[in-house]
Amino acid sequence: MHPDRARTRGEPPVHVAAPYGSETAFLEATVPRVRAALSEGGRVLAVVCPERMGLLAVALGVEAERIEVRSPASWYAHPHRMLAACHEYARAGPVLVVGEPPWERLDDRTARELVRYDGLLNAALRGAPASLLCLYDERTTPRQVLGLCPVVHPVVLGAAGERPSGGFVEPHELVLDGDLAPLPEPAEDAHVVRFTARELKRVRQAVGDYARAAGMHRNLITSIVLSVSEIAANSVEHGAGHGTVTMWVGRGGANGGELVCEVANPGGGLDDPLPGYLPPEPESPRGYGLWISRQLCDLVELRDRDGVLRVRLHLGLSGPC
Repeated sequence: MHPDRARTRGEPPVHVAAPYGSETAFLEATVPRVRAALSEGGRVLAVVCPERMGLLAVALGVEAERIEVRSPASWYAHPHRMLAACHEYARAGPVLVVGEPPWERLDDRTARELVRYDGLLNAALRGAPASLLCLYDERTTPRQVLGLCPVVHPVVLGAAGERPSGGFVEPHELVLDGDLAPLPEPAEDAHVVRFTARELKRVRQAVGDYARAAGMHRNLITSIVLSVSEIAANSVEHGAGHGTVTMWVGRGGANGGELVCEVANPGGGLDDPLPGYLPPEPESPRGYGLWISRQLCDLVELRDRDGVLRVRLHLGLSGPC
């Protein structure tokens, strides 16, 4: 892997899935690539558990001191922030990211989104001087996650070395189980607020009041208010000019429930095949609403059906993932 090798604009990153079944296989996959990246002057970021980092440090010796280390538990807890962090690392210059999520500790929703975002890295880092080595311990990784390795990685590392994945699917064509299913109905006691361009301030006030009444931590109320405000403003500017915000308390979230806010825009329609997943260009005046909301909220779901675009925002009452 050569993260510092110049790539043409639009060329995808080197993104390799590396399933392994033993500590020896782990070292065989990682050590040569880390050494190559360091010898060529690139940076190396290791997002692996302490046990694996210990093995890598022993094998690399003094070279291990040049590796930047992050905790998998925090790095992978919020998939969208993981993608944003990888993008920032790549903007700073050549980098090899060696990562392994703690799959066995993730809830189903986070694991599903993490698989999706692993695929999205192929688009987010297109043209960037980044290489990604994604490790999967075959002894502990859930079977369904292992089955999707060749779907979200263009290259798979096996006994015979690296080979193109025959099952790879481009991010804008990836469809996971449930992606096309209708969203569940809101709770029976959901609160609905209608808005037009003149009533966005009232919407922000209503969302803040509802969040406080639901017991949301005060440090998070601004996040959900800002997210709903961004999406509602988009509905006014680019949609029908009016819409509704439906709010209720759900059972998701890491610690005792979440606030769910759905913004419905009867104007419908999505032109972007990856809406809000990729960072907007710095000079762009548009495209920040969904990008910001995906960073602030635990989960953002979109459905465009029967001429109505629904954007559903989830944020845990006591804190994001």
